[in-house]
Amino acid sequence: MFEADRSRTPARTMFGQMELIYHATVRNIRKSHGNALIGLLLSIVQTVLLICVFYFMLNIMGARGSAIRGNFVLYVMSGVFMFMTHTKAMGAVVGSDGPTSPMMLHAPMNTVISISAAALAALYQQILSATVVLYVYHAAIEPITIYQPVGALGMLLLSWASGVGIGMIVLAAKPWAPDFIGIVSQVYMRANMIASGKMFVANMMPGYILTWFDWNPLFHTIDQGRGYIFLNYHPHYSSISYPLKVTAVCVLIGLMGEFYTRKHISASWSAKR
Repeated sequence: MFEADRSRTPARTMFGQMELIYHATVRNIRKSHGNALIGLLLSIVQTVLLICVFYFMLNIMGARGSAIRGNFVLYVMSGVFMFMTHTKAMGAVVGSDGPTSPMMLHAPMNTVISISAAALAALYQQILSATVVLYVYHAAIEPITIYQPVGALGMLLLSWASGVGIGMIVLAAKPWAPDFIGIVSQVYMRANMIASGKMFVANMMPGYILTWFDWNPLFHTIDQGRGYIFLNYHPHYSSISYPLKVTAVCVLIGLMGEFYTRKHISASWSAKR
């Protein structure tokens, strides 16, 4: 009975890994609150509160007149949704189970499953939040129209993927310097409140200010996403290729770093913490 099962084909192995990722994703979703429904509602409330904060902030700053011609609330939502998706994906990956986690004591479990499950759980929560908020606003307050919904969804997914890539680099580096890396990740996520450029329109920004935001892949996905959402906006100072390249490079570096860390890490590293 303890003999290894040699009849497993690559297809069965792949489906087995997918099943593990599914169950681990469900576990991650339920982990935020004892009641899964309340956990999802809290995620929706957090998104709504951030939209309200930026709505009133932009009104107070007098930035409403410089926004894209169209629904102003949709303009605010477009930035908040992609910012939240990027940040939550990064935070979920950084907080996923590492090589020394008790979950890794179970033979089928590995860090790839843990990272995938954390990232998919964050994506599910953010897509659900965005869908609910958009539907409630459209049905109860004011009808809205998204010019190219498929392209807008693509930019949301790219925001998520870039967050996953950056999170993988942070996750691989965290065991070597936990305190320092924790501070760096928090600074990055807080700085993105401004550095993502969600409060600004790239086409209206002067060149010397544009360089402060151009390095950020989230800035490009938000600006390109608004090009798909609004009929009257055509992005000139952002691209889709840049965040794609950054995401691919970050995922590759993150995988190499995670492999190296997994081969050298020991549970004794955090024994005195």
